[in-house]
Amino acid sequence: MGHHGWAGRPPASDAEARQRIIDATVRCIDRHGVAKTTLSDVAGEIGVTRQTVYRHFGSISDIFGEVAAQGAEAFVDQLIAHLQGTTDPADAVVEGILFCVRTIPADPSLSPLLQLGDTTAFGRGATTRDTITYGAKMLQRFPVDWTAAGIDDEDLNGLAEIIMRLLTSLLQHPNDPAHDEAHLRPLLNRWLAPALTRGRAPVHR
Repeated sequence: MGHHGWAGRPPASDAEARQRIIDATVRCIDRHGVAKTTLSDVAGEIGVTRQTVYRHFGSISDIFGEVAAQGAEAFVDQLIAHLQGTTDPADAVVEGILFCVRTIPADPSLSPLLQLGDTTAFGRGATTRDTITYGAKMLQRFPVDWTAAGIDDEDLNGLAEIIMRLLTSLLQHPNDPAHDEAHLRPLLNRWLAPALTRGRAPVHR
């Protein structure tokens, strides 16, 4: 592996090189935004040529995809931590959606998902089998006893699909002006929460 450049600190392996490129891309996105971040920016950030970056990634979109994939894991951990103590299925799902809408656009590791075109997790990719399966696994980590709520694994897949479709709409096609949380929470409680409520009237907030 070539070690030219790298600001005098060549990586010890291809894996380290890829990670340093990913980390540099996050810094560039944070500074310039996704739309204005180029492969040249990333190369300059770590002191290498464009050709060096191309040895590890085929395009800037490929790097953005890796940034988003790594950011998603950290984001899910933050989401689950945020939901601790929220054991009601409806409350957890509504709060989870609100957390996503509030957090994802401002996260430099996740914002590429909103700007990479129609095949990402918040485009047509929202309804792929892999995305829905990932969403169902995320729901399983919620502090909710889904079985006690009468929701089985098949139901979780359906719920994950509905949530991904909602998030795609809310994140990619927000109202103009965008709804704030004070408007969105009652909307979700009115139209989504009742589907997750067993044996009690829906709560309107």
